[in-house]
Amino acid sequence: MTPKTARRVTRGVLVVAIGISALAVLLVLAAWRNDHTINSDKGVATAEVLSAGTRRSAVSFVTPDGVTHTPRLGVLYPTKLTVGQRIDVEYARSDPDLVRVAGRDARVALVPAGSVIVVTWIVALPVLWIVRRRTVG
Repeated sequence: MTPKTARRVTRGVLVVAIGISALAVLLVLAAWRNDHTINSDKGVATAEVLSAGTRRSAVSFVTPDGVTHTPRLGVLYPTKLTVGQRIDVEYARSDPDLVRVAGRDARVALVPAGSVIVVTWIVALPVLWIVRRRTVG
């Protein structure tokens, strides 16, 4: 491998690995920001789970003013929910579409985000090492 090709491959691998790592960190920061927004103006309600998935679950709940809300993007931290289940949710009263399962917060995003970062670098570092060995040798 020529030194020029090695530099390009190295830069490409680093850009991808750093980009994926940065996105994972941003995901956790966004979850923390959502939690902060909810905590600063918190409303609590009982919701019914309309659909359940590992990444997105739809819920419906009624706020004290009698308005029924079904957040378009679903509920935050939706793992282990089942259709028809009644759950407590916490929402931002200023934005009832921002809703999370009660008792859950951004900490549940740490393990998945950390795992993505670790796996990314487990793949990237050997590639960088191989490129370096082929260029030096």
